[in-house]
Amino acid sequence: MKNIILILLSVAFFNKNVFAVTLSEALLQAYNENAELNAERENIKVSKEDVKISRSQFLPSITLSGSKSQENTKKLTDKNGTNSIITDVDPKTQSIDVEQKIFQGFAGIASMKKSKIGLNLAEAKLLKTEQDILYKAVEAYSGLIFSDEKLKINQNNINLLERQVETDQARLERGQITLADLAQSESSLAGAQAKFILAKNETVTAKLIYEKIIGPINDLSILNKKSDLYFKIPKDLNKAIEISKTDNPNLIISKLEYGQSEKDVVIARSDISPSATLSFNSSRTDDTSSTINERDKETLKATISWPIFNGGKNTASLSRSKNLKNRNKLLLDNAMKTNETNVASAWSSLQSSRSLLNSVKLQVKAAEIANEGISVEYESGLGRSTLDVIQSNSILLSSKISLADSERNYLLSQFSLLQSMGLLNSIYLKLQ
Repeated sequence: MKNIILILLSVAFFNKNVFAVTLSEALLQAYNENAELNAERENIKVSKEDVKISRSQFLPSITLSGSKSQENTKKLTDKNGTNSIITDVDPKTQSIDVEQKIFQGFAGIASMKKSKIGLNLAEAKLLKTEQDILYKAVEAYSGLIFSDEKLKINQNNINLLERQVETDQARLERGQITLADLAQSESSLAGAQAKFILAKNETVTAKLIYEKIIGPINDLSILNKKSDLYFKIPKDLNKAIEISKTDNPNLIISKLEYGQSEKDVVIARSDISPSATLSFNSSRTDDTSSTINERDKETLKATISWPIFNGGKNTASLSRSKNLKNRNKLLLDNAMKTNETNVASAWSSLQSSRSLLNSVKLQVKAAEIANEGISVEYESGLGRSTLDVIQSNSILLSSKISLADSERNYLLSQFSLLQSMGLLNSIYLKLQ
């Protein structure tokens, strides 16, 4: 019988480990299945097609065309009113047109470069979305663990206070405490039950957020509180800022948008520049008229055009593009300043959250020792009141919740620093 119990316990423990969801697994699931992230991946495909479209401007266009008509003339008279001989024809035409743009004010080159920048921009936006989704996934994962842990702490507090009420009822019957002491215990129990209900609702909300960002989950106990991700944090703030200058997607996006605005100025300037086109047409017409049966014709034409005035539209468009370029330059300068501020803020938050976590750990340890001592003194009748026990339990409860909250904040501060540097991605985290 003993062996059977051991086997069942081993199987249960094994199954729990097999189906446990680690932080890396949750992040990988969000990385692969999140709808917002997949939408950005589709945008990469769109940008690749834009590059092909812009490249087509440098290739000739070839058009084949043909026509067939039938003429039925019922009456034909000359100027004197004399009837002429009617000869109906059925003309058929076949032609091929080839056109090649020779020069278009550098608009074609600028357009192709802009589309290539657009592809890089789409990749940067995908990286930004990836960072946002992964950070939300960390928030959802740690938030659900924290909510469940908080719920369990409140449940244990209810169990403790229920025993406290039972003990006080017995002590009241023995005349060791007053009715006011019992009322204090019952009041604390009611307050603990209200906090438990609130914690339960928070857990439900956290579960919904988890399922929205990461995916469905039924058993909260399979989540592993200990992170299985190992990544390097820069040793100092200056190093973190240097990394962010090259890797932060927000900064990259601002640089690329400024680059596109520069190309827009070139494209707009082409509207007031000359353009040249070379075209070739070859056609064959059968049964052209009553006197001509066949006609083969080839036409080679070079066209040069230079728009002089278009109601001010072209010059206004050029001014507009220049203004947008200046705007994007200002936004780029602001993004560079904001980037350093965000990295410094994330760095400071990491340092403070680490210090706070260490302090809260000491607070919990002290609260546990104090609560145990006060409880023993109360049960032994060494002068401790019911209020002392209630206050001690309240301090211990608050410190445990603060510890869980501080552990989560320390975890989030690490990922927040990675996000500010531009390193919160599947490659750096080695998600597989």
